[in-house]
Amino acid sequence: MSALRLDTSLEALLARLRDITGPAALATVVSTVGSTYRKAGARMLIESDGRITGLLSGGCLEADLAERAQKVLATNTPAIVEYDMRTEDDLIFGIGAGCEGAMRILIEPLPADGTLAMALAHACATSHAGRAAAIAVVHRADESLLGTRAYAPDISQPMPPELERMCTDTLATKKTTFGPFVVDGTTCEAWVQFLAAVPQILVCGAGPDAIPLVNLLTGLGLPVTVTDHRPSYVTSARLPTATLTLGPATTLATRLQLNTYFAAIVMSHHLASDSDYLYALASSSIPYIGALGPRMRRERLLSGLGEHGRLLGSRLHGPVGLDIGAITPEAIALAIAAEIHAAAAHRTGLPLSPSTPPPA
Repeated sequence: MSALRLDTSLEALLARLRDITGPAALATVVSTVGSTYRKAGARMLIESDGRITGLLSGGCLEADLAERAQKVLATNTPAIVEYDMRTEDDLIFGIGAGCEGAMRILIEPLPADGTLAMALAHACATSHAGRAAAIAVVHRADESLLGTRAYAPDISQPMPPELERMCTDTLATKKTTFGPFVVDGTTCEAWVQFLAAVPQILVCGAGPDAIPLVNLLTGLGLPVTVTDHRPSYVTSARLPTATLTLGPATTLATRLQLNTYFAAIVMSHHLASDSDYLYALASSSIPYIGALGPRMRRERLLSGLGEHGRLLGSRLHGPVGLDIGAITPEAIALAIAAEIHAAAAHRTGLPLSPSTPPPA
């Protein structure tokens, strides 16, 4: 499967934007040099009363950015801000940050009912549906061209032809790009973000222990579908953040487009249903398939699948989850969600620091 997007902070900003009534500005990091707290693509929502959602630094730039955002809102005109803190004395900025990098940031008005907010929301929805989009941030150009535009196969805000070509190239190469483009003989610069698809998760089984797992995954901004054959389990009252589908495990492949999912977790606690789920999942291209339960149960399930079970190969993770000593349903959910996140990020799930012996 191609690259996936695990950073859903843009969705969090847009969710906050929908809840406010006053004007707001969007600050986007478009380039960095050296050691900085956040990199290109980091965004922060700044409201007219100074409230912020998201961080672009460890707190050393936010107050200054909030002040600059007020001017942007007052004039309704985007502005570029640059911070260079690579010298010992950064008092020129009046913030004494003590960092060791440089950042270039675009601040622009972001009305909740404006075309930009709607385009960004559509780009995010495209990503959640399993398709990629592009977000072009013009940060060096005539004032009239400065700003953010979204691009996807079914949406494109008005933009110069060369910038649109940068967007289509970004979608084709699946890589975020920095570069120049020319408008009426003038060279401009843009940062074009490849907004990859968000990994979609399928949970096969809606028992009580599925609730903390779904809550964790959707809390990370990941879209989750839950399926079960028991009507009393498949209710929005129990699982309000998930997409729900009711039906026997034998009809899984006919009810859902399985190949759109990155991960599937089999956890119905019903042996026959789990076997049917694994049978359907084995024929899919889902990269990560987890099975709840001990190794002996996994072997029993595989034995029942016969040769068909070999299609699961190394995709099958059972027992599912990282070894964190989980005992409670909540901790087990944490172990599962962590392993899924690591797999989607192509990481090992090992400690970041050197391992030390466990306490006696």
